[in-house]
Amino acid sequence: MTGVSRAGVLATYRDGVTVICELAAQFSDAMWQATTPCWEWRAVDLAGHLRCVADDYHEYLDDAPASRLARLLATNVPADSLARKLARQNSAELAALPDAPGAEHIAAFAESARAYGRRLAPAWDLPHHSYRGTDVTVAAMAGAACAEWHLHAWDLARSLGKDYRPADPELVLAAWRGGTPQLWPVLTAGPDSDDPWYVLLVGSGRDPGWVQLLE
Repeated sequence: MTGVSRAGVLATYRDGVTVICELAAQFSDAMWQATTPCWEWRAVDLAGHLRCVADDYHEYLDDAPASRLARLLATNVPADSLARKLARQNSAELAALPDAPGAEHIAAFAESARAYGRRLAPAWDLPHHSYRGTDVTVAAMAGAACAEWHLHAWDLARSLGKDYRPADPELVLAAWRGGTPQLWPVLTAGPDSDDPWYVLLVGSGRDPGWVQLLE
């Protein structure tokens, strides 16, 4: 990643994990059944997804640069096809996850995500995968993970009827761009806005105007 420091990415990565935990602590048992901006998921489903993704990141790093993600991206499939394949993977992993309270999922996510964060610096410059001639290092993938945590923090905040914005949205957007070359056309052709957080929300398929209709 150019223009983004290792220290900045790692600190922002840790912040993303922390804010997810802080937001999750505000959910009551009933509120875990609330809808989220990820239209197919309730808050408890989103918590389970976070748990699965954090574990996936460990697997991808263990097997890099020949992980199942790397093999999929090496086929150079178009971004829309790739998104559908990853969505099916997410659904299958979530379906296979044992039922558990949202708080339990978040606790497992936090443990796994923080352990992954501790693995990043020693492997920072190693290859992770490539897509259409663009090599993605572990550093770049760390940026993608960092952005994913902050995006899902926004999802949880909106599910609570609140808002969330990272402290350094420019860094989060740059980190996302560095780790997701398959989405560069989407981000390049994204909304005409000077707000990097708005650009990232729209570029990641979110509706910035989504609000929870609380009773």
